[in-house]
Amino acid sequence: MIDKLVDYFRSRGNRNSTINRKLSALYRLLRKANRSGQIPRLPTYVRLRERNSRVRFLTVEEEAVMFQTIAEHNPHHELLCHFLVDTGARIGEALALKWNDIQGNVATFWITKSGKSRSVPLTIRAAQALVSARKFGRSGPFSNITYPNFKYNWNRARKLNHFDTDPHMVPHILRHTCASRLVQAGIDLRRVQSFLGHQTIQMTLRYAHLATNDLDQCAVALDAINCAAETKPTPTSRPPRQAPGKPASKQAENRRQIEQHEVARARQATTD
Repeated sequence: MIDKLVDYFRSRGNRNSTINRKLSALYRLLRKANRSGQIPRLPTYVRLRERNSRVRFLTVEEEAVMFQTIAEHNPHHELLCHFLVDTGARIGEALALKWNDIQGNVATFWITKSGKSRSVPLTIRAAQALVSARKFGRSGPFSNITYPNFKYNWNRARKLNHFDTDPHMVPHILRHTCASRLVQAGIDLRRVQSFLGHQTIQMTLRYAHLATNDLDQCAVALDAINCAAETKPTPTSRPPRQAPGKPASKQAENRRQIEQHEVARARQATTD
């Protein structure tokens, strides 16, 4: 039945990534049914291979115009945008954030996609957004924002700024933007994975191509090695090696002078 379902999704033009998401949702229901004894065992399926899709992120200019347009309609939504783009949080994580979850300069997300809590340090802008959100009250900085209302405002700004033909210009782009900027700044992928709360490193590898500046360091290192090799003396310019046990010429001369001095002292003693 699972195989027939996959064939059906393919007949509708669903990509492998879309089918995997649907099967994942289905298996959550089946796992619950299995634990409650409604089905004897879980069926198995092979996860379909996914192609690396394009990762779209905001430029500084795009961020400025979008956030300004959003602020004109709802300033609280702009604060949420600042927080999302500087923490990489999912919208649901930010909306569920409570004031007690913010300790000093660290925010802890307890309601996450993976079910594991995650703590991230706050940038100056993210911290200022939380301070400004105080006047909106309630149990958390963004608890009185509903996702449909925020998405409506986002789509309004998207249309006004002529991004309505870009299918990637959705609120989740703020999370992509945060990840892309971290990688471009030289932060290693393992730290980016922890910062974003990715369950597997494969999810973070989508941004690996943005770290092209790190490869320049490889060329610099090889140039340094090649330069050091070129400055070393060639074998023909090295001084001749002394045979084992044979003293150098200067040492031999010094020893000869010492022997002559000792012989002269001995003769003088005999005469006396």
